[in-house]
Amino acid sequence: MKALRASGAGWRALALLVLIVALLPVVAGSSYVMRIAALVWIMGLAAVGLHILMGMAGQISLGHAGFFGIGAYASAVLPARYGVPVVVAAAGGIVLAGLIAYLVGKPILRLKGHYLAIATLGFSLLIGLVITSEVALTGGPDGMDVKRLGIAGFTLESPSTWYWISAALMVAGVAVAMVLRDSPTGRALRAILDSEVAAASMGVDVARRKLQAFVIASVYAAVAGSTLALMNGFITPDLAGFMTSVEFVAMVVIGGAATPFGALVGAALLTLLPQLLASFHDYQDIAVGLIIMLSMIFLRQGIVPTLGQLLRRGIK
Repeated sequence: MKALRASGAGWRALALLVLIVALLPVVAGSSYVMRIAALVWIMGLAAVGLHILMGMAGQISLGHAGFFGIGAYASAVLPARYGVPVVVAAAGGIVLAGLIAYLVGKPILRLKGHYLAIATLGFSLLIGLVITSEVALTGGPDGMDVKRLGIAGFTLESPSTWYWISAALMVAGVAVAMVLRDSPTGRALRAILDSEVAAASMGVDVARRKLQAFVIASVYAAVAGSTLALMNGFITPDLAGFMTSVEFVAMVVIGGAATPFGALVGAALLTLLPQLLASFHDYQDIAVGLIIMLSMIFLRQGIVPTLGQLLRRGIK
């Protein structure tokens, strides 16, 4: 399937997404629903960032959670330990994630396939190790409290407030990904996705473009991590853990790596499933695993691309 692009169907899909965001509080506006929806938007934002790296540039990363954790812990550590304003700390965490991605990406993006996956996994494990071992700074395995964000004397902590903040960031992230896709950078990334050799022969600076995608993806992850930390008011090292990275990859693949909407659908599915299967607590992990397996067997291109194909066949 041709991916939804920043024209026509893509913008209509974005308009539908905005409509869903606007109507959800009206249809089901309880605090519980608002909190879960905000979590979906935050995880979706991180997944959209990984879509840029995987779906556009064709580069696998098992280190996405590392940048997610950097954003979260910067927002927590800097205000708690050094008295830095929360907004400045969050912005600093995002910049730090981008800088680390640049420094780490230059050498490891020379690798390909499973070698790149292992290298990015090593980075994520390193971040997790630092967070766990630096108990005085991060609280270690027990985690740490996060100072609430305040604006004009008001503390932002209600689920509805964070629903709108996370939704705005998510919609902006999707829109940026759509515009990026049809930009010169996006066209270069798609050429790399098809063939790095062919892209290089056409004058594409492959190393530079892959590094750009890696840095952009890290910024998305850091923004999402910071938002989650400020919303929850408490964080643990699991945010930067291996399983979180695997979840991000699964979100992109299950939803459909070719489009940001696929990443968002995958994020919604994997975030909501544990909530929907809460009554089957003893078998929850098994049920989630089976659903993921079945979706990969029968929806190999991902949910959104497969549904797009079915809709086009129905129209014809």
